[in-house]
Amino acid sequence: MSRILVAEDEPAMLMGLRDNLQFEGYEVIEATDGPQTLEAVGRDRPDLVLLDVMMPGLDGITVCRKLREAGYSVPILMLTAKSQEIDIVRGLEAGADDYITKPFGVRELLARIKVALRHSGTLPGVSKVMTVGDAEVDLVKGTAVRAGQTHKLGHFEIRILKMLLENAEQPVERNRMLDEIWGLEAYPTNRTVDNHIVSLRRKLEPDPKNPKHILTVHSIGYKFVP
Repeated sequence: MSRILVAEDEPAMLMGLRDNLQFEGYEVIEATDGPQTLEAVGRDRPDLVLLDVMMPGLDGITVCRKLREAGYSVPILMLTAKSQEIDIVRGLEAGADDYITKPFGVRELLARIKVALRHSGTLPGVSKVMTVGDAEVDLVKGTAVRAGQTHKLGHFEIRILKMLLENAEQPVERNRMLDEIWGLEAYPTNRTVDNHIVSLRRKLEPDPKNPKHILTVHSIGYKFVP
């Protein structure tokens, strides 16, 4: 059962979201302001956050940015009555995975939640805490502990690692990573993927220059070997 944190300060909206999500079989955690949301993510480790933009204490965009800066890779769907393009851009630039404006249909919201959970690696066969070689990786908190040292994993590093894990022992093309992680509109270069792979190897591999788990597949991309 996936656990969803609903961060919403309007009681009627909060109750409606809670009831619909519980009916669909999700476990629901509630927060009514920004500081509560930050605390709940660290304490309860939700699989997804529904985050209202206009909240007391700290607004949703600030909360989203703080979560990403702290290394949390949990999918975040922003909820707001605002529909201006600049608000959407601000939310996505802060690290949100998706954006939905009020009023919205329940079916649309549930569909977006399912897509976000699928893309996040919250899937059968992909653990939240796992071992890669001699490193212990927490995919929710975004940390890797190796040789007694804790490394923070960046948002894009986590997305790449999840994709490799989902396709273990199978090559994953660079272009697929670019399309699914960065998107066509922000299309970076192949070196962007390569640079993140170098960083991941430094944090996970005992000998980054001779990796055993994140391997290069010549002229294609990369693959993960347990």
